[in-house]
Amino acid sequence: MNYMEPTIQVGILSNITIEFVLNGDFKSSNGRIYSGIQTAAYKDGKVFFDADSNEEIIFEPSTRDVSFDLIDVVIGIGFHWERKENQRFKGALKLLVEDEKLTAINVINVEDYLTSVISSEMSAMASEELLKAHAVISRSWLLCPIEARGKRQEVRREEERGMRNEQIRGKRQEVRSKEEATINSKLQTINYINKWYERDAHAHFDVCADDHCQRYQGITRASTVAVEEAIEATRGEVLMFDNKICDARFSKSCGGATELFENCWAPEHYPYLTKVIDNPIAPEGYELDLTVEENAEKWIRQSPEAFCNTTDKKVLSQVLNNYDQETTDFYRWKVQYTQAELSELISRKSGIDFGDIIDMIPVKRGESGRIIELKIIGTKQTMIVGKELEIRKWLSNSHLYSSAFVVDSSETTQGIPQHFTLTGAGWGHGVGLCQIGAAVMGEKGYTFQEILLHYFKGAELKRIY
Repeated sequence: MNYMEPTIQVGILSNITIEFVLNGDFKSSNGRIYSGIQTAAYKDGKVFFDADSNEEIIFEPSTRDVSFDLIDVVIGIGFHWERKENQRFKGALKLLVEDEKLTAINVINVEDYLTSVISSEMSAMASEELLKAHAVISRSWLLCPIEARGKRQEVRREEERGMRNEQIRGKRQEVRSKEEATINSKLQTINYINKWYERDAHAHFDVCADDHCQRYQGITRASTVAVEEAIEATRGEVLMFDNKICDARFSKSCGGATELFENCWAPEHYPYLTKVIDNPIAPEGYELDLTVEENAEKWIRQSPEAFCNTTDKKVLSQVLNNYDQETTDFYRWKVQYTQAELSELISRKSGIDFGDIIDMIPVKRGESGRIIELKIIGTKQTMIVGKELEIRKWLSNSHLYSSAFVVDSSETTQGIPQHFTLTGAGWGHGVGLCQIGAAVMGEKGYTFQEILLHYFKGAELKRIY
């Protein structure tokens, strides 16, 4: 697929009323020029702005140098560090109606978007090789679904021309299978919930600005010459496998081993998103089939050598912005609950009254030791829940660091434990690139190509525009 640099739409903020500041002249879709402090509101199913009502309104910048501010953008949605901040953006601003609110969307070129993402996902002071590696995976992650949409449109055009051969039918079935996997992403029966969260849930824009997609905070996070040079040095460069752009996932810390795509999202296998031991050689003394409970338990309770097993503040500051540095125990961690705390938490987060919690038993673990299916046994209800993010949501007020954990209970009274300790490994889903591991590799002298091909086995680097 031949590309020119695409323009994308990023969903930033939703609210009944949206305040914004135009730092320079912007031409709106109503033909007028605006600058300065502005307010738009949802009213009667439309965007109400400057005494007019419209389905949507777009503000185009007069030059590349002008910017706009959005007021009270929520970042870290659902995480322990959730907060509001004012953010500044380049490109155009679009306001439209979504779910009886207004949604603010930033329309921006891919490479400008990436400059912000690299500075938002990690420190702009990261090493040159880490910045280049992250530029490539963020670009790949972004363009992968755009390429897929293009192929779906190609199939539809061929069908409209009446080309009913076997090749077209095969393409159509492939598209339908993927769409059905998305539609059926939540399977719920009497005692089994299997749910995952995908980025293609957005109907009116390509990606959101929070951790559900890629962290994007405009030009609020000060960029550096190094970031801009890393973007330019890798301009148009993506990871590819089998002549398709890779769905290049990443998380903060894999905990020593990366996970398979299908264990976290749709049941589709990607050969380049497989288990990787995050170490030059396999640590001694471990059986590395972590789908086996005994092996996983030893792995999680101990601290095997790995690129991401570091406490080096210089390295960590490259990946963790100021609010992320509030988390210090990411490689191995513990969370403790009383019976009352745990039963109330699970009831509130799941909407299911389990009664007192008797036990939590891993039913299925992935290749990294992450729990894919967890049986929760209560005095009123027993249920199996998955996948990994749903488990993490049920067991924390925000998100548990990862689903790679073991459970210890104590002080059992009449068969009911009074305390639970979760001992865990890693931060995030663990699929694809491990950001902290990649930072350590950069410090050790690995090139960005070596970093990428360590985490994405069998992939290749290719410049597509």
